[in-house]
Parts: sequence; C-alpha cells; structure tokens
Amino acid sequence: MLGIAPAEPSPRLQAYLNWIKADMHGEMSYLAREDRVARRRNPNIILPNAKSLIVVGLDYFTLKLPDNIANDPARGRLSNYAWAGDYHNIMLPLLEKLSDFINNEFGNSYVSRAYVDTGAILERSHAERAGLGFVGKNTMLINPRRGSFFFLGEIITDAPLSYDAEPTNMPGCGSCSRCLSACPTNAFPKPYVLDARRCISYLTIEHKGPIPREIRPLMGNWVYGCDVCQDVCPWQRFANPQWESIFAPIDLDRAAPPLPTLLTLGEKGFAEKFRGSAVFRIKHERLLRNACIAAGNSGLPDLAEYLEPLLADASPLIRGHAVWAMGKLESGRSELKALLKSEHEGWVQDEIRQALN
Repeated sequence: MLGIAPAEPSPRLQAYLNWIKADMHGEMSYLAREDRVARRRNPNIILPNAKSLIVVGLDYFTLKLPDNIANDPARGRLSNYAWAGDYHNIMLPLLEKLSDFINNEFGNSYVSRAYVDTGAILERSHAERAGLGFVGKNTMLINPRRGSFFFLGEIITDAPLSYDAEPTNMPGCGSCSRCLSACPTNAFPKPYVLDARRCISYLTIEHKGPIPREIRPLMGNWVYGCDVCQDVCPWQRFANPQWESIFAPIDLDRAAPPLPTLLTLGEKGFAEKFRGSAVFRIKHERLLRNACIAAGNSGLPDLAEYLEPLLADASPLIRGHAVWAMGKLESGRSELKALLKSEHEGWVQDEIRQALN
C-alpha cells in the first residue's frame, strides 16, 4: 500500500499532546521531548521546505497460530510481527530505494528522508490522511481490505508530488468495541485512547524495570508484544496471509517458544536464537523477565525447576520476577527463605516476602 499526503502537521496532533500530558506514554520520555514535539508541529523542522509525505504499508500477517499452540501455558507467545526478521532492517532499505527513484525522476534536485518508527511523525494519522485506512478504537490503523497487520514507513520530501484525495467514505468501527473489552489489562480508558502503562506490548518491550505486580497475572503467556486487540477485530478477517513472506516463522517454536527454552537461555543462546529479529532489541534480561511472568501464570509446577536457578541470577530484575513466579507456583519456599537472607535489593526482598505469604 502507498499513499501521498501533504507534509503538514497531523490533524490528530492535539489528541497526541493530550495523551502526553496525561502521562499515558509511560517511560517513553522521548515521545514528549520538546524537539520531537516541535517536529510533529512543523515538518519543516525535519526537512526544510517539506512538501510531500509518502506513507507505505507493508503486510506482515503470515498465519494464525493454532489454539493448542497459542494457548499452551508451557509456551511464551510473541507478537506475530516479531516471528522472523526485524522489520526496521527490512523496510528501511526499501523506502530508501523508493526515495532514490523519486529523486532520479526529478533529476536529483530534491531531498528526502525515510523513516521506520524513528521519525517524529504521527504515522497512523498521516497514513489515514493518505487513504491507507482509518484509526480504530484500538488506536491501530485499519485498512478495510487488509485488517491492521501491516508496518508503516514514511518518506518526507521537498518534491511537489500529487496528493491522494482526502478520504471521504472510509468506514470505521461503528458500535463495535470488541478490542476494548478483550484487552487483558484494560489498557483502553476510552475508545481511541491507549494507556501504554497498562499495555502488554509496552510492558514487555518498552518498559525496562519491574512490571507492576497487579498487572502480571493479566499478561497470560505473552513474552514479547500482544496481538489481542487486533486478533478480535472483525476487519482482521480480510488480512491476506503472506505465505512466502520474510516475516513467516521458521517453525511454530519460533512463534511460541517453549518456556523451558526461554528460561534457560543464556546471553549467548539468546543472541543465537533472536539476533536479526525485533526480539533482539529488548535484550536477554527483559525477555527472561517476561518469561518468568509467563511461567508464573502457567499454573505448571514443573516449570519451577527452570525458575529456581534464576533466583541466583546476577540481575535483580530477573531474580525478582523469578521469585514472583515461584510464589505463584507455590514452589521453592526453602530456596526463597534462603534468598531473603542474602538479597540486598529492596524491591526483590519485598517480592520474596510476598511470595512467602
């Protein structure tokens, strides 16, 4: 998909500023930085004399996990965009090729900038203006013929391109609110507003510290991202499976890795398994934190044997979440009591006391 819009401030800019003011961006402080807000207010700060914004959508939907795999408590789930190659490394070179083509067509007299997630651009809003879809109640961009499983990338240029007509008959969500009611953590305070601080995708990927105790039991077996609010969307039935896609998993263990595999991954094993994928960006420590929560939610006492070695991990983040998981599985009381005597991290001590109680 491709659409072209004028390089103007987003029509949803004020909603974004209100969202920032309400602190719903959590720890993503870069979203509120004055220089980035200024770029969103004025695209000419990104590129002087900017005239056109090319928005490209790239499908990544490959398959729907069988229920017996997706709901297996002994597995950790990855959002389907992260099953294979890192989309940043895949999409940006394609945008740069398109940018070179445009510049060549205009005699190399124009300047362009290409972005995949990194630019200070409210991409879903601009994609909506360019005719690629509409923003749904789950805040995702939804295309009526493709659903919402696609990446967005942008090229901002000072070339005077022909704009796509502003959509006037685009459908919407109507009275449907499946995404809002299906969210495991109630991350939508109202339609079209996402509180990132309660979002599983944010918590497993962007959030770097301990995950709030009250939210952990709601996260199920998600260890990287979450697809719930997209999976339940009626428009998703039009998603086109990209069977030969570079985003397809090598096997189902890549899409939903067994928790014993994740819990026993060292730094080297993590790099070997996930290098080149989006998962690699969160590093080993955060993935193990997430896997500990999934193990605690599993209800499978046998997983305690994989959690117990993590009680001695060098990372307090891993130790604390392993403690929580052991407590949930009602395992390892003697090990937890011993750890309480040697643990120096205050919040981990609190986790041990809670687990023992």
